Amino acid sequence: MGLIRAAVAGALSAALVAGSAFGQNILRDEEIERMLRRFEDPIIEASAQTEDIPLRKQDVHIYLVGDPTMNAFVAGGQNIFVFTGIIVRAETPIELKGVLAHETGHITGADLSQQGQMTRSAMGPMLATMAAGIAAAMAGHGDAAAGLLASSQYFGTLAAFTYTRVQESQADAKAVQLLEASGQSGRGLIAFFERFRMQEVTTQERRYPYFRTHPLSSDRIDALREAVSRQSHRDAVDPPEEQRMLDRAIAKINGFMDPPQTTFHRYPESDQSTEAIYARSIAHYRAGELREAIDGVDELISREPDNPYFWELKGQEFYEHGRAEQAVEPYERAVALLPDSALLHIGLAQSLIDLDDDSRLDEALDNLVAALAIEPDNAFAWYQRARVHERRGEHAMALYTTAERFYFAGDARRAYQFAARARGDLERGSPEWLRATDIVSAVAAMQGFDAAEGRRN
Repeated sequence: MGLIRAAVAGALSAALVAGSAFGQNILRDEEIERMLRRFEDPIIEASAQTEDIPLRKQDVHIYLVGDPTMNAFVAGGQNIFVFTGIIVRAETPIELKGVLAHETGHITGADLSQQGQMTRSAMGPMLATMAAGIAAAMAGHGDAAAGLLASSQYFGTLAAFTYTRVQESQADAKAVQLLEASGQSGRGLIAFFERFRMQEVTTQERRYPYFRTHPLSSDRIDALREAVSRQSHRDAVDPPEEQRMLDRAIAKINGFMDPPQTTFHRYPESDQSTEAIYARSIAHYRAGELREAIDGVDELISREPDNPYFWELKGQEFYEHGRAEQAVEPYERAVALLPDSALLHIGLAQSLIDLDDDSRLDEALDNLVAALAIEPDNAFAWYQRARVHERRGEHAMALYTTAERFYFAGDARRAYQFAARARGDLERGSPEWLRATDIVSAVAAMQGFDAAEGRRN
């Protein structure tokens, strides 16, 4: 369970959760998630200028998929799935922003809802499988998550989402509008498409998945170029800080997802850039070379002592090598630098719990409470909290927090069972008792069984 714990606690090593670096897995990584939100949020805000009903940031969710193929898509309403393969192929932030703006254009155009009944029928099982896989990953069930998300049938269903060229042109036009309204250039999207223009004449079987569902054509690129030429912000460039963010995200992805020797070849010792040291430290950690990994991350910290992600990596490297006592201090530093990160709080709490020192359980609980205040639906945080309550002999609270874990993991029956048991031991009328009652009632309504008797009607 070590890898999935690290994955849900914020480490990109979720890519390894199934024992396969190339399985399709939902990843959690604070640094990359924040980069994607930084790129996407201005686009969403710009919809207030382009749409009658603007999008809201809290309604648009971005999921990072650990897969080296080039792909991104919208599914299930306002959910954007971005593959690591498309991030590492982006040379500049504006290219990735262009892809995000294009996918946002599909959301504003409600393209999925306009497709025929056959597509909608295909969406049902695919989205159900996707939801179950995400829930399993968040709950810490690595094998189940990998089995659901790495399914070839699951990703094969994406063929049902193939857009028409009209829809693609409309999404391109919308992307240009959104980028213009946010003060950004659409030239990145053109550059991105131009680099993969050969996909237009490649057979369907050999195309990147992104261009199977988003058909490319010369007419489409020409129309996009014409639209961008009319932008007042067409010459806008990325801030240097954003280029650094992308370069580091790429190094991090390569370090975690490629075999270590591939990383060492791509980032040789002669390359002393921060990105190269970042990638090599991760590769050494994955190769079991802890001393070299720590040397690398210490060099990073000496360069940027206030970078929370470097401290997080140091904590992870120690924790994953069975040195929880040495992981605590780096995680504490990471949390102090970025206190609004649920994932960092969870990483620290997990290290504190694994010390087997009951005097540190209060600190662990405080961090889990903080994490759940930020991400109330984080099933893994609820699982860790249940561990704390059980260690402290608080049986009723352990039952209740386990009910929350299974509820947010999508396991309705076990959520019902634990909530029903917790109600019998919790103080009647307390917030936890009321919440457990809500879970029992909600699950009973969904599953169609009697809330009092626990049997199906």
